[in-house]
Parts: sequence; structure tokens; C-alpha cells
Amino acid sequence: MNRKTRAVPGLWLGLAMLVCGADGHAVSPRQLVEVADLGGPVVSPDGRMVAYRVEQASVERNTWETAWYVASLDGLAPPRRVGDGGIPLRNSSGVPLAAQAVWSPDGRWIHYRALIGGRIDVWRAAVDGSSAVPVTGDPADVREFRLSDDGRTLLYSVGATRKEVLDAELAEYDAGIRIDSSVPIGQGLFRSGYLEERLATQRLKDNEVIRYPLLAEVADRWISIDLATGARKPVAESEVAAGERQQLLTRDSKPWKTSYEPGGIRVAVLTRIGGQQGLRDSPDVELSVVDRRRGRVACALPLCTGVPITGVQWRPGSSDVVFTVSSPDEGYAQSIFRWDVETNAVHRVVDTQGLAGGGRDRFSPCGVSSAVLACVTADPDRPPRLERIDLVSGERQVLHDPNQSLAWDMEGVSVRPLRWTDGEGTTYTGQLFTPAGGSHGPVPLVVSYYWCLGFVRGGLGDEMPFASLAEKGIAALCINRAPVRTNAVERYELGRSAVESAVDRLVAEGLVDRNKVGMGGLSFGTETTLWTAMYSDALAAASVSSPMLSPQLRLLSGLQGEAFEQRLDAYWQLGGRDEASAGWRAMSPVFNLDRFRIPLLMQMPEQEYMLVLDYAIPLIRSGLADMYVFPHEPHQKFQPRHKLAVYQRNLDWFRFWLQGYEEPNPAKEKQYARWREMRAAVSARAVRGGARQGG
Repeated sequence: MNRKTRAVPGLWLGLAMLVCGADGHAVSPRQLVEVADLGGPVVSPDGRMVAYRVEQASVERNTWETAWYVASLDGLAPPRRVGDGGIPLRNSSGVPLAAQAVWSPDGRWIHYRALIGGRIDVWRAAVDGSSAVPVTGDPADVREFRLSDDGRTLLYSVGATRKEVLDAELAEYDAGIRIDSSVPIGQGLFRSGYLEERLATQRLKDNEVIRYPLLAEVADRWISIDLATGARKPVAESEVAAGERQQLLTRDSKPWKTSYEPGGIRVAVLTRIGGQQGLRDSPDVELSVVDRRRGRVACALPLCTGVPITGVQWRPGSSDVVFTVSSPDEGYAQSIFRWDVETNAVHRVVDTQGLAGGGRDRFSPCGVSSAVLACVTADPDRPPRLERIDLVSGERQVLHDPNQSLAWDMEGVSVRPLRWTDGEGTTYTGQLFTPAGGSHGPVPLVVSYYWCLGFVRGGLGDEMPFASLAEKGIAALCINRAPVRTNAVERYELGRSAVESAVDRLVAEGLVDRNKVGMGGLSFGTETTLWTAMYSDALAAASVSSPMLSPQLRLLSGLQGEAFEQRLDAYWQLGGRDEASAGWRAMSPVFNLDRFRIPLLMQMPEQEYMLVLDYAIPLIRSGLADMYVFPHEPHQKFQPRHKLAVYQRNLDWFRFWLQGYEEPNPAKEKQYARWREMRAAVSARAVRGGARQGG
């Protein structure tokens, strides 16, 4: 922890610490599922308070609970719960949408969108906690909202009504669903996936991934409400335009991120620059300010050039632009600076060991006042909390720590940053969890390759329970991916090299047993795991949760037509449409089944499992794979009981294959019986493979 961080004084924090007990203990998979996340900090107009949302999974209820809080930035009183936040809204991949609240100009109210009782309304909560009520009450779900500058009028947009959507689903059900490019083939056709926390019929638009509810194409209708009288009237979309500041921005070329000056017409801009040279994104970022008087002025000082700036915002009532740097060489740990545009001076505000922003997303901003930042901070070994950070001194003060008990338990977990270079000179970073209390020899290792940001629970998608693995005697390494290459072979080879070079490093340290290495991950983490399983002998077991390129994936997405084929070739460079081409033969597990000689656990979402059957079924039949499918889940599984099952099964899986351990639990006897049968098949495959190599 940063030595300048201090806790909020007062009885409320002392009581929270007493609840933790006198001694830390093992971190269980359930604790990792039920971490409380904070998000969306926004400072009141007078700079004295911050509003933010806390969300937490409940395994017992198999749901997520959220609440909006308001805290005083002086830290002299405990945070106040002011309103129910409802069930978190998510995109169709299962990722929660950012929490957003808008203050009234007088600082008496916050306004936010919430899904409560099966409807999405704008809610208005009193800052003193006396009331929280829905304002809109529309028969359609609210898509967006804005508050007028004087705080008297609320503008919101809606599409089709909830009844119209339900009627459209039932009409399709009765008449039969016509299969066309909008139908996500490979999942159930009627109310088969969660959208806005309801099992809904889903449709594709523009690509084969992002799903929408029926009637999503209905255009926005904007409505205004007088908050004093409740009077409503329709508003033309042209009346909701962003105005003069937006016009100023459009004269800038290709901005990546922007922040408007509060009450002014200047805009701070981040622009990606530099030659890509095989990278997906331009490697550098330019920070500049655009205004009418001086045109465009770029920051050319050493602290703001040649550095990976990932966030920017204005400091109210000043000429300071606050920007965030996420350093790849430091495992993407974030530092915050301020650039005085008038004096052209850059000042370092704070360095952290993890994230300091608006939540789990490294691009989300802190709340900012003229004097302080209100940031959600999280370190690899310390769960999220809300902190006040002084913009001049950098002094840090904890305002709200809903994870104090888990933080206490994490003190018994050994986590350290790791930085190493492979034989080609590529540098990698990650977070290494090691068994507590040392060991009497090399230990097994489980690796995940993608992102390891903030409080590292299980890598991107939260699939691997790193702290729980370490507690059971298995080292766990979460590796941050290298800059993304446009060439697929180069992308995957970077991942393979990262794993192999990390294993070499840890074997040389005497920490890891080279013959007991597992790997797993979600999405690109799955792709890299399968590639490593096919083209490396580094692994002894693997676990995946997403599809990889296959003819089945292509077939089920085929109605997307030429646009899909072009996306396929752009991502994987297949060298043509013929599946007998060298590109297809190198990339797809379907054509490399003989390369699989390790056991593979597949924990798939229902929306994607059919995309992998052309290689999953042969591997299952040969005794090399065990597959589980989670109903109604999208790309990133989010139901708490499913998340816990994934964590626990991965823990069991790697303990079985890397430690030879079986939990003495009668409920798991069938699981272990299957895995014992697989062990015989894996051994036979290894013998045959060795015989072929020897011959």
C-alpha cells in the first residue's frame, strides 16, 4: 500500500475491522465472486461530496445487488446509502455498463438510470438519504438521459415499449422465426439469453457478436419532464444536440478521448499517433487542448510525451488538465498527473501499484473537484475501495472500503509483480501468486494470458481463482498481453513465448516444476491457450471458456455473408476461403487434433458452445476433454452461481492434474471418476506421440 494512504478516522471503520477477526485466513473462490466493486464516482457541484455505486454478487440469491452512496470528501463521516441501484445493466457480452449519476446544480439530488422491478427508469435520490423515487415511469425503458443546466428539466430517450417488445417476441414464437443474418444461430431462438436482466429473444446487427433485443432498431424518442410539476412533452432530437463545444471538437482530427472544460469552451484531446508497424493500434498518444484563442496546443513536456496516456479530464476552476498514464512496463499500474495549460508545467499527483479511476475499466475516470480526486483504487493484492487523492500533495485517504474483510484475508496471500524478457527481446509483465509460507521444492504453476489489472481475481472474465490456487500450493501467474499484432500467428506466438519464457524464469528460480504447468483463459486468453497447447510442450493441463476458429464457427455465422468472411480473414489471415488452405490448417484446432496431448477442460457459455463442437466432440470422445455448458450465459459469464462453479471446477481441475489431489467430497466422486478415465487416455496419447517421434 502507498505509504501516503491513510484510513478514514471514526468508529464506523473500526467496527468494520473488528468484524474481520483477529487473523487472516484462506481466500475462497466464493470470496472472489462476491467482491464489492465501486464505480462511477462523480463529485458534487460544490466539490464537497462524491456519489458512486457499489455492486456485489450474491451467490445465495444468484443475483447482483447495487446501491448508490454519497460520501463527504473530507472523510469525517461514514458514506451514506441514498438509493437502490437495481440490477446492473450489461452489454450483450455480459460486461456491466459503467455506472453514471448526474448531480442537480444545487447538490441536493443525484439522478441515475436503474433496472428495478423489470423496468429501466431514471431515478432521483436525495443526498440526505430521505427518498429515492423513479422519475420517468415510461412504458418504455430509458436509453439515455440528460439534466438541463438549471436542473429543472430532465430529458430522456426511449424506443419501443416493453409491451411492444414482449408482443413481438410472442408473435415470432407463434408464427415461426425466419432464419436470416440477424438470427444468432447456435443459441436458442426464443428468450434464450439475458438482455437487461430478462430472458429475451435476441438479434444480431452489423456483426456476428453483438446482440440486441427485438425492436432495438426503433428510433429514439426524446421526452422532457418538468421536475417540479411532472409535466411532459416530446422533444425533437435536434434540441438535444451538444452545441458549440461539440462543433469545436469536430474540427479536430480523429480524437481518441476528449474532456470538455466545465463552464468553458476548451476541450482536452487524446489522439493516437505513430506508425502502427504491424500493431493493431498506433503506439503513441498525444495530449492536446483545443480552444478558440490559441487553436490546438499539444503538451510537449517529457512527462506527457512518449508515455501511454489512457485518460484525461479537466480540473474544475483551473487551467489544469488531469491525465492518467497506464505503464506497460509496470504491469499497467496507473499514475496521475496534471498539466497546467497556461504555464505549460506538468506535475505528478500520485503513483499507484494498480488502478486509480472510476472502476475496473482502466479507461474510466476518477471524480474530480478543484482540490481533490475521488478514485476507485485497486491493487493486485488489495480489493477495490474509494479514495480521496489531493491534487497538490498526492495524499491519499480511504473514504469507503466495503472489502475490508477480504483485504484482511489477502494479507496472507503472496503476490508480487513479475517482469521478464523472452529470447526475442520482448518484455512481459504479470502478477505472480505464490503459495504462502514457502515450499519444500518446485510447485505447480497455472498461467493466464490477457489482462491483469487492478485487484487480480481470475484474469479477464474472472475464470481462474488465483489466490485460491496459491493457497492450495499452486503458483499462479497472470500475464498482461503484449501489444496486439494484426498478424494472427505473431499474436499467438507472442503469447506462447510469454508462457515459455515465464516458465523458464520461474524454473531457474527453483520455484516451479516444469512438468506441472497449466494454462487457461477467456476469449483471446482461450485462443492463446489452445495455440500453446497445439504448438508447445510447456503445458500439462488446460482450461478454456471461449471459441477458437473452426469450420463450425464459420458455418453458423455464414449468413453474415461477405462482411463476415472479410472479418474472418482480417483477424486470422487465412489465405483464402478454402478450409484446406495453410492458414486454416495452422489456426484451427479441428485440423490439429493430433497435437492435443494434454487434458482440456471446457467451461462454455450456452451462447457459444455450439461454435466449438467440431473439435470439442472428437476431443471428448478420445478422452482428452471434459465440457460443461452454462445455460443462458453470454461470452463473459456473470450469474454468481455459475461464476462460483467455474472457479471451483478450475481449482479442482488443476489440483487433480498438477497435484494428483482429489477432494474427499462424495458430491464430486463422478467428476473425479471421469477425470481418472481421462488420465488413462492422456497417458495413452502421450505414449503414442512419443512412439511416433521416436520412429
